[in-house]
Amino acid sequence: MKRLVYALLSLVVAGLVGGFIAFAVSTTRVDEPTGQRADAIVVVTGGEDRISAALGLLRQGSGRRLLISGVNPRTSTAAIRDQTGERRQLFECCVDIGREASDTIGNAEETRDWAATHGYRSLIVVTSSYHMPRTLAEFARAMPSLDFVAHPVVSRHLRDRPWWQNAGSLRLLASEYVKYIAAITRLSWARALTVFNTSRNPSTLARGEASSVIQSSR
Repeated sequence: MKRLVYALLSLVVAGLVGGFIAFAVSTTRVDEPTGQRADAIVVVTGGEDRISAALGLLRQGSGRRLLISGVNPRTSTAAIRDQTGERRQLFECCVDIGREASDTIGNAEETRDWAATHGYRSLIVVTSSYHMPRTLAEFARAMPSLDFVAHPVVSRHLRDRPWWQNAGSLRLLASEYVKYIAAITRLSWARALTVFNTSRNPSTLARGEASSVIQSSR
């Protein structure tokens, strides 16, 4: 029995270690994508170069409007504009500042409300590459009907030196990996509940299918 327990624990540890290595490699070896399009853009604050990258997408016309989510309530719009060197006209025209969110779950909720207000169905999501998997998981849980296009930004310290040679990068990625596991668990649980509730209420599924038929016939 003890051997079985040890074998199972070894498999779990090996899976976690292998998963972490795959996570670290996939989130640090990323090329910045080009030619992306969506209804709008959202950038999650908290890392270098994120806002500048999102403003660049907005200038290119990749989305109609930009939400900067998770801004410190004490930070003014003028301060953000000065820090990025962006024109006042672009901010006045097409940038919204969200100050309610204090974590990634809050970013998802803030973005959900903003997207619903404007009727957006697709969003380009801008955040650091290491933060992108968790962000997409929380966004998918909060907005299951929306489409997301990932625009990861690789942090400078991850570009300049291999993550396994930098204690700070290693701690950052390990912490983010644990948070990602929690986020993907919440997403999987939410989806399982949705399937379970739908299977227990066939009339809901039937109404959804009827609505799809009506929409497709228009």
